[in-house]
Amino acid sequence: MERIISMLDVKIELLPSYGDLPLPSYQTEGAAGFDFFAANEEKIVINPGKTAMIPTGLRFAVPQGTELQVRPRSGLAAKKGVSVLNAPGTIDSDYRGEVKIILINLGEEDFIVERGMRIAQGILAPYFRGILQVCDSLDATERGEGGFGHTGM
Repeated sequence: MERIISMLDVKIELLPSYGDLPLPSYQTEGAAGFDFFAANEEKIVINPGKTAMIPTGLRFAVPQGTELQVRPRSGLAAKKGVSVLNAPGTIDSDYRGEVKIILINLGEEDFIVERGMRIAQGILAPYFRGILQVCDSLDATERGEGGFGHTGM
């Protein structure tokens, strides 16, 4: 049985800084995310333990009821120790500015961001807005207040 994948139209604006970079695309048929390319004009060096905000040269009109999540690329994380600082970052449906990605270098060597490098991935995801209701107490569960590590290591 073939699975049906939902598709949504997402408008993107290519800013002048995007120039000749390839259009964002999904690398494989089963990929959940598309790649963001670095649209910096000059090389950006991220020293170990430091962060840098990398321009993408893109603006999005994310459909209402969805968010565009910005997530790390597993290859950069595994091979270089580079991740997205606020992962997953959220691009809201009413934001119209340039998407910039905060990279952090958790590795031991300088990381150089060159123009056109694939630096993160974007995933379109639905969300729910909660109706927050103040109450006197919450219903009991088996877990209760068990927090971090409550089930053991």
